[in-house]
Amino acid sequence: MKPLCLLLALTLSAQAAPWRLAWSDDFNQAGAPDPKKWTYEKGFVRNQELQFYTDNRRENARVEGGNLVIEGRKEAFPNPAFVAGAKDWQKSRKDAEYTSACLITKGLKSFQYGKIEVRAKLPEGKGVWPAIWMLGDSRGPVRWPMCGEIDIMEFVTHEPGTIFGTLHFAKPGTTQHQSVGGKIKSDDIHKNFHVYGVEWNEKTLTFLFDDKPYKTVDLEVAGVGEDNPFRKPFYLMLNLAIGGSWGKDPDPKVYPQKFEIDWVKVWER
Repeated sequence: MKPLCLLLALTLSAQAAPWRLAWSDDFNQAGAPDPKKWTYEKGFVRNQELQFYTDNRRENARVEGGNLVIEGRKEAFPNPAFVAGAKDWQKSRKDAEYTSACLITKGLKSFQYGKIEVRAKLPEGKGVWPAIWMLGDSRGPVRWPMCGEIDIMEFVTHEPGTIFGTLHFAKPGTTQHQSVGGKIKSDDIHKNFHVYGVEWNEKTLTFLFDDKPYKTVDLEVAGVGEDNPFRKPFYLMLNLAIGGSWGKDPDPKVYPQKFEIDWVKVWER
C-alpha cells in the first residue's frame, strides 16, 4: 500500500473506531448480579423516597432473560433503623411501604472520562423514578454536592416521555448547590430499549440518547483545575426510586414495576 493510501486508511480506521471497551456487564448469567462488579446501597437513603433499598435480595435485583431487573414492589418491609418518636425521616418509619434496589460500583470500580452507555427500558407506573447516574469517589469525606453528580438518565412520570441529563455540583468556592443539563423527549421509552449515555472528557460532558447528543456542558462551570469534581473519578449507580421529592406520590395499584437493563458499557479513547 502506498504511504498516502496507508495514512488515509489509518485515519478512517481511527475515525470509525475511536473507543476501546474498558469495562462492561452484559447480564448474561441468571441469578444474582455479579458481586465482583456490583454492590448495593441499603435502607432509606435520600430525597425522602418511599422505598427501602434492599441488599442482595432477588425480589428487588436479579438477572433474568439476559437483563438486569430492578423491581420496585409495594410491600411492608421492616426498617432496622427505626426509633420510636424520631424526627429523622430515615428513622421514623417502622416499616417501609415499598422496596427496591440501588446497584453501585463503589469500592469495586470507578471511572474518569470516557463514554458510558447503558441500554435500558424504563418503568412507567406513577411515582417511579429510575436513574442511571454517578457520584464522585470522594462522596463520604466530601459532602454532596461538592463531590459532584452526573445524572446520565432520570425519568419521572409527571414529566411524560421526558429524559433528563444533569450535572450537580457546588458553586466554585462555596457549598451552594448548582445544576446544569438538558432533556429530550421520546414516546416509546417504556416499550423499547434505548441507549442512555455520556461522553466525558476533561473539558466537556455531552449527554447522549441512542448515541445522539442533546446537551453539552462546559465543565469549567464547576471550577478550574483539580478543584473541579468532574476531573476526578466517579462510581456508577443504577436504581429505581419510588416517590420522594421528585418522584411524587405513587399509585400503589400499579406495582410491582420493573427497570430493565440490557447492558452497561464503559469505553475509553
